[in-house]
Amino acid sequence: KTCQTAEFKTAEVEVQARHSSDNAAQTEADQHRTQLFDLERESHMHYPGLGDFLHSVEDTVVKELKKNAKSHAFEGFEVNWEDQNETVSCLHALQYSEAQERELQVTSLSWNTTGSVVACAYGRLDDGDWSTEKSFVCTWNLDRRGLNPKRPDLVIDVPTSVMCLSFHPSKPSLIAGGLYSGEVLVWDTSRTQDPLCARTAMSDETHREPVYQVHWVPGARRGDGFSVLSAGADGRILVWQLDSEGQLTLSDGFALVTQQIPRNVQLSKARGDCLLGVTALSLCPWDWDVFLVGVEGGLVLKCSFSTRTPAAVSSPSSGLALRAPAQFTFSSHAGPIHAIHCSPFHRNLFLSAGMDGHAHLRSLLQATPLLSLRLSDSYLFSVRWSPTRPLVFAASTGQGSLVIFDLGRGSLRPAATIEQDTGGKPVYCLEFNPKQPHLLAAGSADGTVKIWQLSAELIEQGQREAAQLEQLATEAMQ
Repeated sequence: KTCQTAEFKTAEVEVQARHSSDNAAQTEADQHRTQLFDLERESHMHYPGLGDFLHSVEDTVVKELKKNAKSHAFEGFEVNWEDQNETVSCLHALQYSEAQERELQVTSLSWNTTGSVVACAYGRLDDGDWSTEKSFVCTWNLDRRGLNPKRPDLVIDVPTSVMCLSFHPSKPSLIAGGLYSGEVLVWDTSRTQDPLCARTAMSDETHREPVYQVHWVPGARRGDGFSVLSAGADGRILVWQLDSEGQLTLSDGFALVTQQIPRNVQLSKARGDCLLGVTALSLCPWDWDVFLVGVEGGLVLKCSFSTRTPAAVSSPSSGLALRAPAQFTFSSHAGPIHAIHCSPFHRNLFLSAGMDGHAHLRSLLQATPLLSLRLSDSYLFSVRWSPTRPLVFAASTGQGSLVIFDLGRGSLRPAATIEQDTGGKPVYCLEFNPKQPHLLAAGSADGTVKIWQLSAELIEQGQREAAQLEQLATEAMQ
């Protein structure tokens, strides 16, 4: 069988106009264009006296230009070609109904290393003995489609109040936590059926009072991975190794003793005759041997991991001798320290905040604050530097608000004040998202975690901002 298309039919046709004509058009002479041409032609003409005038003022003009080049009058000024979004909006209000029914408070927050998951700890920070009250650790993945703000992705039951949390620096599923009972635990959120993967045994090695701070610290040698550092109200700072049997074993330990405190320093609180309760701790990102500690009496201490000074306290049953880490004492706040945070942009600067409502900008090189800012008529519970703006930090208050302060504005008024609508209940904790700096999480005493979206003005670094921070540190010390 064969197949062939139908035969094509073609035709040629020619078209030609029968009549044609040519037309021309011309505009009238433009006197304005003629005048412009005359001016352009005259621009090459010589103007008598102009050259002499320019030579006579040359020295003066050059002198003023050099003076302007050295002037700092317009440093930091940027032309705003487009309108900035100056609003701060609430993206999510995260809640766990059972925790709110028990009237539990959000005591700590932590973002994981990817910036997608936020974990919150529930417990109590007000008066009373809450050591036997059941509590929770909850996580939400904000990048998950179909996020339910009132239903956490994971709920971990804990037998007592959780006082602090910290995600692992590189493993996004590991969380370390400190309890009111003095225990330190590590959870693996990828194990949804049984997240608990390690804990400290109940022995003389563990803390004897609530653990207020946990951090992941690098091992003493390369390849050792990270250890868990815990600090508590018993004045001990302990370092734990995670073993394969699900136990946290003590590898190093320190104790804050009154013998290291100058005699002229008056302490409002001290544990017995020798120990100072730790309420705040921050690791120095510029020098892993340095860490800063705030104590109940209001003192801020510069400490060292490499100290060899023995602490005059009884050692744990393991026989590990505790050391006294304090190297330098800063001037105190008028009450307990609630938060300390080292600057990610300057190796010597850090912030401290406490019960007196003041935030102190401090330098490692001098005892007195570089700057003291009264941010609240109530307590300050947390303070954190912005991860992208060298001159910006945020603080949470006992009046239920967040205060964002810009040191570059030259004003003692906050750049932004965010009301949490907590009915006047305190905001106990806040954390900037390390990967998505426009997100700020804040946890309050009403059991709610709010995720705030910050405006571009608060997260985009300005010109010479790091240099301004350096100048502020230098000028304040002179």
